[in-house]
Amino acid sequence: TRADIAELHYKMRDKPYQANRTLGVLSKLFNMIEVWNLRPDGSNPCRHVPKYKENKRERFLSQEELQRLGHILDRLLATNVESLFVVAAFKLLTLTGCRRNEIQTLKWDYIKANHIELPDSKTGARRIPLPPAAKTILDELPAVPGNEYVLPGRLEKGYLTDLERPWRRIRKLAGLEGVRIHDLRHTYASHAVTQGMNIPMVGKLLGHTQIQTTMRYAHLADGPVREAAAQVSSALANALGTPIPRERPHLRVIK
Repeated sequence: TRADIAELHYKMRDKPYQANRTLGVLSKLFNMIEVWNLRPDGSNPCRHVPKYKENKRERFLSQEELQRLGHILDRLLATNVESLFVVAAFKLLTLTGCRRNEIQTLKWDYIKANHIELPDSKTGARRIPLPPAAKTILDELPAVPGNEYVLPGRLEKGYLTDLERPWRRIRKLAGLEGVRIHDLRHTYASHAVTQGMNIPMVGKLLGHTQIQTTMRYAHLADGPVREAAAQVSSALANALGTPIPRERPHLRVIK
């Protein structure tokens, strides 16, 4: 009943994100039960159970943090602490901005000369540019006979399903506590915007179908916009003969 679902959701109130994800999974479950005619239509008990408020978390790795992550990945691979496929997964996520599932379920047949051709993704069929660095990583991965996946898992013909546990180990060693796997995608987007790429192009790279989804990164473009404004203003000021003030050096206070 709805009361059962509401009670379970309430018990998880100290973990609002997990509570809402659980509610979503249960809702999908009961929708399928209706499709299979095991419950009457419109009887999903998750309906009208309000979700907890979530604050959108946007965490971007700095250049120094990326260097730490890369160093730890290479060290763990060299010492056989993490497998080649686990390390490749996180590097590919960082270099392509792909969603986790898109990399985990990547098949060799999807990889073309300069791009990845996904027949299906969260937003439908998608073509993903394949930069040289990502192509190098793929070229170094061995194909497992009888397994069509680029990142094979423990099952004979399965793919690498568990990235959470190795990520917890990796981020702890890299001093990135609290950073989620999805934040690697945010990092890709943030670097694209801060390097002057326009929002529609960033959305295309990320596979967004709605421009509103990409607009969350718009504020990161302030830096390049300020620099562009300063260049334009300087050129106009020179034409007008208006003096351009020089930046004052910061004075060190000696006590």
